[in-house]
Amino acid sequence: MMVAAERAPWQNPRILTTLMVVFLAGAATGAVSMQFGLHRLLHRPPAATSRPVAQNRDAILNQFKTELGLSEPQAEKLALVLDDYRQYYQSLQDQLDDLRATGKNRIMAILDDDQRQKFEKMMTDLGPQLTGK
Repeated sequence: MMVAAERAPWQNPRILTTLMVVFLAGAATGAVSMQFGLHRLLHRPPAATSRPVAQNRDAILNQFKTELGLSEPQAEKLALVLDDYRQYYQSLQDQLDDLRATGKNRIMAILDDDQRQKFEKMMTDLGPQLTGK
């Protein structure tokens, strides 16, 4: 017969109950805070999508110049890097758009007319979620 002194500390019912209560309180606190607005703060769309690319580039460049104290040659090199990145990013966006269109066309080829109409409505409703925009 096992006595309390021989039992491992984590097997103590008081400790297990305390751990369970702490865990459930944390889960409940997390669920409530996500329900009342924290989710919107953590998962909002990036601010870069709300401004034109040229303004965004200039704003970033000015911020880097100011906060990092860049010299003019450094700022010019950084501007080239930002331009290269913008072109690369745009190229990736174009590739993603092509991929989405190809997938959609393949799905449309499988569906009948009624299903296509429903699918188009679904795509319209889910558009921002699917494109990430």
